Amino acid sequence: MSVLVVGISHRSAPVAVLEQVALGADGLTKLLGDVVASEHVTEATVIATCNRLEIYAEVDRFHGSVEEVSRLLVDRAGDEAGQIVRNLYVHYDDGAVSHLFHVAAGLDSMAVGEGQILGQTREALRRGQEQGTVGPALNALFQQALRVGKRSRAETDIDTAAPSLVSAGLDRVEGTVGGVAGARVVVLGAGSMAALAVATATRRGAADVAVVNRSPERAARLATEHGARAVDLADLAAELAGADLLVTCTGATGVLVSAEALRAARPTGRPLGILDLALPHDVEPAAVAVDGVRLVGLADLAEELHGTDAGREVDAVRRIVGQEVAAFLSARRQASVTPTVVALRSMATAVVESEIERLSGRLPDLDDQTRAEVLHAVRRVADKLLHQPTVRVKELANETGAVSYAAALAELFALDPDAVDAVTRPEVPS
Repeated sequence: MSVLVVGISHRSAPVAVLEQVALGADGLTKLLGDVVASEHVTEATVIATCNRLEIYAEVDRFHGSVEEVSRLLVDRAGDEAGQIVRNLYVHYDDGAVSHLFHVAAGLDSMAVGEGQILGQTREALRRGQEQGTVGPALNALFQQALRVGKRSRAETDIDTAAPSLVSAGLDRVEGTVGGVAGARVVVLGAGSMAALAVATATRRGAADVAVVNRSPERAARLATEHGARAVDLADLAAELAGADLLVTCTGATGVLVSAEALRAARPTGRPLGILDLALPHDVEPAAVAVDGVRLVGLADLAEELHGTDAGREVDAVRRIVGQEVAAFLSARRQASVTPTVVALRSMATAVVESEIERLSGRLPDLDDQTRAEVLHAVRRVADKLLHQPTVRVKELANETGAVSYAAALAELFALDPDAVDAVTRPEVPS
C-alpha cells in the first residue's frame, strides 16, 4: 500500500479555478465518502483551505487510484472540468510524504511559514478520524507531519519569514515614492500574504490602503480587520491611477496588471512602486519599461534575503523537513519487512517445537531437565541462524532499488503468504 496525493492549490491554479472546487463542511464529508468508496482506496482525508484542496489516500495501486481520485475533483468543477485537470498535481509514495511535511512546515504556503496551515492539517486528520476514513497508515503519516510542523516552529523562527519578505519588499520600493508613511497603497489579493502587506502598510503609516480582490466578501473582511477600504476588482484601474504603491499577491496563474494597463492608468508617468509577491507573478515583467514604475518581484527578494535571518530560517526548516522525511521513510521501510521477519521466526519456532515433540516420542524416558536443555539448545541454534538474515533484511530495506529483500526472504524460506499477511491484518473486535 502507498500514499497518493491529488490536489490543486495557489501554486497550480488561478483563484477562479480554485473557487470551482471550494467545498463546505457537507461537501467535504461527501467527498471523503466518495474517495474511500473508490476501488483502490483504503484510507483517505482532505486538507481544505481557501487556496488549497488536497486529497490524501492510502491506495493499492497508482494508475487506477489516480484516475478515480482525480475524477472526483473534476466532477465537482462542473463546466470548468477541463481547467481542473490541467491544474491538478499528483504526488505518490515518498513524494507524497515529502509534500505533506513541506505543507505542515509552512514551506508550501503562499505566506511562507504561516502557522494557520498546521491547524488545518490537524483538522484534516480529525475529520478523517471522525468519519472513519483515516486508518493506521494516514494516522501515522499525519501525526508525524504535525510533529514536523511543531518542530519547525520550535527550532526556528520560520513564522517571521513572510513578514520579513513583505518588509524587505516595501523597503525596496518605497524609495520610489519617498516612503510608505503618507502614501496611498493598493493591495491586490486577500490571502495571508495580502494580510501581511495590509498590516505592514498600515503600521508604517500609509494614508490610505485599498484591498482589491475578486471576492468582495474576502476583500471586505481583510479591510475591516485593518481599517482599510475594500475595492472590487473591476475598479482596479481607478485605484491604480491614484496609487503610490501597489502590492500584488493573488496566487493567480495569469497576469492581472499589464504594462498597457499601467500606461493607461498613469499617463503622466507619476512614480509608482510595485511589489509583486505572487507566484507566478501578477504584474507583467514589461511594466519595468513604464515611465515612473519601479517593479520588485520575488526573484529580487530571494537574492536579497539569501543569507539574512529570514532566509536562514527557511533554509533551516528545509533541512529539518529533509531529515524528517528521510527518518519517516526509513522507519516505514523497516516496518514493511517486520511481517516477514515475524513469520520467519514463527516458522522456526514451529519447526523447533515439532522436532522436540518428535524427539520426545522417540525417547519417552528422557527426563524433564534433559528435555529442557535440549529445547534450549535447539532454540539457540535457530535464533543464531536467523539473527543475521533478519538484521540484514532490515538494513537492506533502507537501500534504494527494485529488489524487495523481504520478498526474497519469504521466497527463500517458502513462507506462507497468509502467515505474512496475518501479522499486519488488524483484529476485528467480536
